[in-house]
Amino acid sequence: MPKVTYRPVNGDAITVDAFPDMTLMEIALCNDIPGIVGLCGGICSCATCHVYIDDAWVARLPQPTGEERDMVDGLDNARPTSRLGCQVTVTDALDGLVVEVAEEA
Repeated sequence: MPKVTYRPVNGDAITVDAFPDMTLMEIALCNDIPGIVGLCGGICSCATCHVYIDDAWVARLPQPTGEERDMVDGLDNARPTSRLGCQVTVTDALDGLVVEVAEEA
C-alpha cells in the first residue's frame, strides 16, 4: 500500500496509507487533510484540491491534461509544481509521494 505525505499550510506533515487508483483528493478527504475540500467531487472544476508536488516527484507523475492545465493557469497561487489533487491518481510507483497543500487563493 503506497504512502503519501501531505504538508498542510498550518501544521505538521501527515503521512497516510493510500489505496492504489485513488486520487490525491480522495485520499486527503478520507483522511481529513486540512485544506483539501474537493467541492466539485473530482471533476476538475473548482481547484479546492490544489497541491504543490514536491520537486523530487514532479517528473514521476503523468503530465496534466489540458483541462487541468487551464484550471491551474487561472489560479493566483499557481506554481510550476501545481496540480489538482483530483487529477493525480496514486499508484504503487508513487509510494512516498510528498505534496504541499496550497493556501486558498
